[in-house]
Amino acid sequence: MARDDPLILVVDDELPICRNCVKILSKMDYEVQYALSGYEALKMMEEKRFDVVITDLKMSTLGGMEVLRRVKETYPETMVIVITGYASVSSAVEVMKMGAYDYLAKPFTPHELRSTVSQALTKRELILQNIKLKHKIKGKTSFSHQLIGSSPKIKKVINMVQKVAPTDSTVLIYGESGTGKELIARAVHANSPRKDEVFFAVDCGTLSGNLLESELFGYTKGAFTGAHKNKDGIFKLAHQGTVFLDEISNISLDIQSKLLRFLEGREFLPLGSTSIQKVDVRLVFATNQNLKEMVADGTFREDLYYRIFVYPISLPLLRERQPDILPIAYHFLKQCNQVMNKNITGFDDNAVSRLIEYNWPGNVRQLRNVVERAAILCEADQITLKELPLLDDIADIDQLIDHIPATNEELKRVKKEIRQKAILKVERNFVLNALQKNDWNVTRAAKSAGLQRTNFQAMMKKHDITLPQQTKAKDREQG
Repeated sequence: MARDDPLILVVDDELPICRNCVKILSKMDYEVQYALSGYEALKMMEEKRFDVVITDLKMSTLGGMEVLRRVKETYPETMVIVITGYASVSSAVEVMKMGAYDYLAKPFTPHELRSTVSQALTKRELILQNIKLKHKIKGKTSFSHQLIGSSPKIKKVINMVQKVAPTDSTVLIYGESGTGKELIARAVHANSPRKDEVFFAVDCGTLSGNLLESELFGYTKGAFTGAHKNKDGIFKLAHQGTVFLDEISNISLDIQSKLLRFLEGREFLPLGSTSIQKVDVRLVFATNQNLKEMVADGTFREDLYYRIFVYPISLPLLRERQPDILPIAYHFLKQCNQVMNKNITGFDDNAVSRLIEYNWPGNVRQLRNVVERAAILCEADQITLKELPLLDDIADIDQLIDHIPATNEELKRVKKEIRQKAILKVERNFVLNALQKNDWNVTRAAKSAGLQRTNFQAMMKKHDITLPQQTKAKDREQG
């Protein structure tokens, strides 16, 4: 029978310490047992599979170093936490190199013990998840519009998609750049009665007012200079299908007015025509802006806002759905294996930790770009920190500071400052590298980094990065 509660083993030759740890951890719904020697602990592990082992470093027989070595050798998925009253940086580094999850200096508080064990269990679940995903990596990749994830936030989104997809209701998707708004739109279409019909995706942010109008509604010959023949618009071409209008906040008030009329009856007038056309089209909208604020500012029509605000779906940031990061990364890795004809089996434990801990300002799009670049660089069977851009420098800093025993608030503050400075340096290098690789063109640099242009420019401003004089005018023309 499977266990629901984590099983913890405390190893110390001092009975009061064992009993105190048991008392502290039992309040966390853990099953906690103890052993008074290393030999007794190893014997117990032959009978039960413990999730976490907490062992003292100095014991009269079979010390903590040997317990650590044997546990990691025989039960590599078991997390080991070393505790000692003889704390030093050298001993901390040594046990970490041997595979310990963490190092606690005595005396530690109940909060520190509970927090460390909780984090160790999370890391163990991550390792087990990685093992399972590695076994699945050889399976065929589905290129359908499947939504990946098991976090509560993405489950809510999936549930909302399942409810609205069979209907013809208008959908409005909210989400930051890179969160997967088009993926959700495609999922709505793929699970609707229109799934066998056409799906059109239109980025309203890249088309000017006149061009967007002609693309959506079409035009007749002679409607404007260069209109040498009749052209059907997207709405006509998408008859009985779905049209996805991304970044709807970018359309002009004039186009908003025409779009509102179309929404009322699915009727429109092509440019230069006097004949009204009627179509059967489902509309899905998306934006990364607060439309309600735009209505208050007068930049978005209130009547259009209420017309499209029928069934809003809000997408979470990638960093808010941490349990989904690894499955999504493996999904992209499968795709890369097929396209690049590679056989990369997965990510090593250090790479997994860095993927999970990273902030992902560019969300899912940035994760896809990172995995693709790593797959190109990878020459072995696993992706390591070496192949992960941006993330490896932070990892090196973390390895130096995260496991230095912090016995007081001053040390903790210093550690935090060191890491923050390291992240700022990595961020600045990231922006500079993207610009240099794209000849200082901001639009292309932002796209290669998996970020929206405005977000990329905000990072440039944050780090006081300016374009060389000779490229400024050219970037304005191309951007």
